[in-house]
Amino acid sequence: MVQAIAAFMEFCYIMRRAVVDEQDLKAAKTALARFEQYRVIFQLAGVRPTGFSLPRMHSLKHYLQHVREFGAPNGLCSSITEAKHIKAVKEPWRRSSRFEALGQMLLTNQRLDKLSAYHADFKSRGMLSGTCLSAAIETFLDEIDDDSDDDPDDDSDDREDGVAPLPHPRRESPPANNPFAAMKDQGPVHGPRALSSVVLASCSVRGIPKDIDHISTHYNIETLPLYTSRFLHQGKPPFLIGANWL
Repeated sequence: MVQAIAAFMEFCYIMRRAVVDEQDLKAAKTALARFEQYRVIFQLAGVRPTGFSLPRMHSLKHYLQHVREFGAPNGLCSSITEAKHIKAVKEPWRRSSRFEALGQMLLTNQRLDKLSAYHADFKSRGMLSGTCLSAAIETFLDEIDDDSDDDPDDDSDDREDGVAPLPHPRRESPPANNPFAAMKDQGPVHGPRALSSVVLASCSVRGIPKDIDHISTHYNIETLPLYTSRFLHQGKPPFLIGANWL
């Protein structure tokens, strides 16, 4: 068991390198072969009596070819996309009616994106700082300031009795380095109210092929498979490499 785990860890550490060359691929292939040799102990010990038909373990065989085609994974972890899958797919699915849920899920994601954008905008304007109590106190102090500014020298009634007037509570002035101190509400912003929208077709288009070769034939674009392959390998769209689609 220890040798199997050691071989598996060696394979993992090789694949997590930022740069993987042919020598590393040979070492990874050797480590994977040793792991497949020693993992039989788990089957003999009764841990996996039915064998090792596991999708993630089967995917180890494709790592070498994928590294040659697409480069080193460089420590890429599938938990990143898995966590995003939970927020973007699973939770909107639970909130839907489960009937034609795709449109409802996209609409939920759209609204969540808008709420996040509004939250960031309000926070940058200082609108989410403080509590309701602090806002009420600030409004009360503003009203006192306005009343005192109407007639600041009218204190004759208090001085006739020989009693000096009580000082009005003043609100502390905002710091000079606060960029939002002088910002006022300018009203609604002109332009579209939503930066993105989701409009789905009532039904899927029929008769469209799903294979890349058949798609190129269907739309009469002979170079589509070639430039699609180049885009996957080089990461550049066709218009950046001087492609002529037709």
